[in-house]
This record gives sequence, structure tokens and C-alpha cells, in this order.
Amino acid sequence: MKQYRKKYDSSFKLEAIRLATDEGRNISEVERNLDISKGTLARWVRESKADPVEAFPGKGHLKAKDEEIRKLRLELKRTQEERDIIKKALAYFAEDQK
Repeated sequence: MKQYRKKYDSSFKLEAIRLATDEGRNISEVERNLDISKGTLARWVRESKADPVEAFPGKGHLKAKDEEIRKLRLELKRTQEERDIIKKALAYFAEDQK
């Protein structure tokens, strides 16, 4: 039997964090009440503290700096491919002139 991983949206995560932090409840108690795997809520709290604005961007979305890195890597790859084409063209024309 295949087990599927539960998925939680950012509003659920933020509400669970609020329950654990603002209401002073024990993290393991909140995990049990919300049927969350052990240690998951503690990780969400750490992620939220590390980057409160963009802690949970959602499925398929990247944080702004990660999106910029992704775009820069794509641009670098394209530029390297263009450079390699130019190198091959120069080698081809240099060979023709001999």
C-alpha cells in the first residue's frame, strides 16, 4: 500500500505556527491535535523565523532570490551555448582560410 505525503498550504502552516507560539501551546500538542507528523511544526517555526516574509511561497513558486538565481543560471547557460557556437564558427572559418 502506497502512502501519500500530506500537503499543507501556507495559511494552514501559519495558523499552526500561531497556535504554537502565540497561544503558548506545546509544539508536540499542536502537532497531535492537527495530525501533523512529529517534528514538522518545529521545522515550520524555524523556516518562519528564518524568513518571515517568504517562508512558504507555495508549490511551484520560488522565493524572490531563488527565482533570480534560477533566471541567472538559465541566462548563463544560454550565453555559454552562444559562446560555444561562436568558437566553432571561428574555428570553421579559420580552417577555410588555410
